[in-house]
Amino acid sequence: MNKLVLLRHGQSQWNVENRFTGWKDVPLTEKGINEANNAGRLLKKNNIKIDKIFSSVLERANKTAEIAIRSSEIENLYKNELLIYEKDQRLNERDYGDLVGLNKAETAEKFGKEQVHIWRRSYDTPPPNGESLKDVVDRVSPYFTETIQPLINDGKNILIAAHGNSLRAIMITIGLYKPEEISSIEIPTGSPLCLDYENSKLINHYYLD
Repeated sequence: MNKLVLLRHGQSQWNVENRFTGWKDVPLTEKGINEANNAGRLLKKNNIKIDKIFSSVLERANKTAEIAIRSSEIENLYKNELLIYEKDQRLNERDYGDLVGLNKAETAEKFGKEQVHIWRRSYDTPPPNGESLKDVVDRVSPYFTETIQPLINDGKNILIAAHGNSLRAIMITIGLYKPEEISSIEIPTGSPLCLDYENSKLINHYYLD
């Protein structure tokens, strides 16, 4: 049995400020750093040795991956003290377009709660000049299928450190949830979601504790 671990980045500064972040690079908070450290400790506690790490190109996901793996003390993932992993823009968060940087509560007051709810939670309605979740699935799914799935099929343990919406896109891609279900799925920051595979088939999923 091998594992795919999905890890949403630790709390960022704009999470605290309730802002739409999208592709903007925003640092982790102290709490976010602690969440990433705890994620690594959970990997160690559950004796999960990661064979390959994937991340977006955004700082908050990169730092979460680096902190978590160092905290897990999995030494074979180091070379010259640098963590080796694959970064790809296709694992980036959803681009919120014109909403990036705006406070979510203030945006709801300006455009109306119902409209902002549609932008945030509908599957195929994008915010102005941004991406819908369907758009994210369309860019994440081929990358996952062509690059990551073969490693899972080969029995490797994979860690993906990314973002709420790119991880939701992966969940849809692997058949864990349907598009009409995904809007209600909340992914906590810094909490490793472990998916067990046996003979290339998903057999179980749970958060590590």
